[in-house]
Amino acid sequence: MSEEDSSQEKSEQPTPKRLEKAREEGQTPRSRELATTAVLLAGTVGLYVFGQFIADSMVGIMRYNFAFDRAAAFDTGHMISHLAQSFADGLIALIPLFSVLLVAATLGPIALGGWLWSNKALAPKFSRINPIEGFKRMFSVKALMELGKALAKVGVVLALAIWLLAGMQQDMLDLANQAPLPGIVHSVQMSIWAAMILSASTLLIAVVDVPFQMWDHTRKLKMSHQDIKDEMKDSEGKPEVKGRIRQLQREMANKRMMAAVPEADVVITNPTHFSVALKYDPESMDTPIVLAKGIDHMAMKIREIARAHEVEMVEAPLLARAVYYTTEVEQEIPGALYMAVAQVLAYVFQLRNYRKGTGQQPVYPRNITVPAEMRYE
Repeated sequence: MSEEDSSQEKSEQPTPKRLEKAREEGQTPRSRELATTAVLLAGTVGLYVFGQFIADSMVGIMRYNFAFDRAAAFDTGHMISHLAQSFADGLIALIPLFSVLLVAATLGPIALGGWLWSNKALAPKFSRINPIEGFKRMFSVKALMELGKALAKVGVVLALAIWLLAGMQQDMLDLANQAPLPGIVHSVQMSIWAAMILSASTLLIAVVDVPFQMWDHTRKLKMSHQDIKDEMKDSEGKPEVKGRIRQLQREMANKRMMAAVPEADVVITNPTHFSVALKYDPESMDTPIVLAKGIDHMAMKIREIARAHEVEMVEAPLLARAVYYTTEVEQEIPGALYMAVAQVLAYVFQLRNYRKGTGQQPVYPRNITVPAEMRYE
């Protein structure tokens, strides 16, 4: 087999996203044998628990319907009321058993796979009425498994029934020697216990069917290496698309940054590679902030805009590199650089006053001290 073909083998376990998508489409492991066993056991246990109550209620209903006076026999309206009362009493007698069956019928199917409501699962699928697809399903592994389970159920229940009949043979023969009422009670008890044992026998099929349904569900959802790669691309985005998005984001950020350069108070530069634009307003700011920064081409662009808008530039290589590496755009400078930045801003503000004719000419700051831990060579 070629490498390409082997790479498409669905040998990988389904990812959480694949499992979640399958669940949204109504694909969950289900065991009909588990649901059947739950209903059978609940029904027989319910009969055992509530059987006496149901029997007493039925006897009361029969007595109520057969014990009436002569006048009631000729009253057609009385017959209707008798029927309605009998129906209500019968329903009350059966409510406990019906409640147990309802709980079992609800919990049995969702015991494996959990509760699920999916509109996609309810949508009509034309493949279900396609005879070719139906023929394929008839001879699929799942169909063979269902046939095997059906035969196994018949075999197990039949074998257990024969064993029960053999074991209860003498008890059944003894019924002929018992009085009618005790005989009826005894026969009902034997029937209920036999039903419970036969229902419990279906547990053997459910124990086999539950792991098979889980395995079959996982097998259907298995993925190839390419499926996993495609899912990752869908989740995280294709690399080229993500790269393009990042490029556009950088371009937009650079445009905003360049638009802020004219508002700067000073641009601190390295002669060739670094430029950082700072702004400080003593009335509204506690600390100077970085409006723009860049290296190489970007640094040259910042200087070009600064010259065009007459923003003062100060050459301080160590400080320019320190601000560039320690501070992001629109962030305040770190405390370790307060003193160095203050020297530059003091020079800039004094220079503005000098040009306005309100102060002396300041000395260009050439010996700006940058802490050793802030120096980036």
